[in-house]
Amino acid sequence: MPNHTKTTSTTKAEPTIPRTERIATAEMQPQQDLADYLKAYARERPEVAALWCVGIGFILGWKLKPW
Repeated sequence: MPNHTKTTSTTKAEPTIPRTERIATAEMQPQQDLADYLKAYARERPEVAALWCVGIGFILGWKLKPW
């Protein structure tokens, strides 16, 4: 009995992304990488991340006071 193998092409078409969205996605990659890194760092060392936030908040509050 011959072995009949049915071959089908199952190539899925890639969704077409407009050029402007591809450029925006490529430009957002460094910011996304930085955000992911900071989130991971904050999960690993929450005390240090909290102290950085307090320190930055203190400096901004001091420099941006209304008088």
